[in-house]
Amino acid sequence: MTAIPTKLEGCFIIEPNVFYDDRGYFMESYNEARFEEQTGQKVHFVQDNQSHSTKGVLRGLHYQTGEHAQAKLVRVLEGEVLDVAVDVRPGSATYGEHVAVLLTAENKKQLFVPRGFAHGFIVLSETASFFYKCDNFYNKESEGGILFNDPELNIDWQLPTEKLIISDKDKILPNLKNARSIW
Repeated sequence: MTAIPTKLEGCFIIEPNVFYDDRGYFMESYNEARFEEQTGQKVHFVQDNQSHSTKGVLRGLHYQTGEHAQAKLVRVLEGEVLDVAVDVRPGSATYGEHVAVLLTAENKKQLFVPRGFAHGFIVLSETASFFYKCDNFYNKESEGGILFNDPELNIDWQLPTEKLIISDKDKILPNLKNARSIW
């Protein structure tokens, strides 16, 4: 695997080594020792989550606060998504900035989203199966979120707003300025 730093400190694009032959392919999707060596991050994942969505579904921007903050390693098993991480660490030099990465079943890229970041994605293919590891258990009382179309973030979700499918809960999230503090 190769970990490629993004402009946001601690956030990495992970490119696995994929071995193809006439039977298909093999890849190691995660190896704790290699991950730590490549990223300098010591992370112990405790929960795996998976979702399946149709084109235009936008999930996010979500995070967990305080002692329940989560780091995530995300990837796509089927289809194509635009995955977005937003730095919400108070005092960070890149506070309010984001990275957007195309994750597909074909490119097999992953994104490591460290604690202190909001996360979201939009499905660009007809359907997509999205899989992610978390280093902390979900806690409902620690939920935080930011409105997907906050003009301060200026995220290009690559689909027109009228084509987006967003939960009622996500439609009323606050903007970054009024969002719950991560810490």
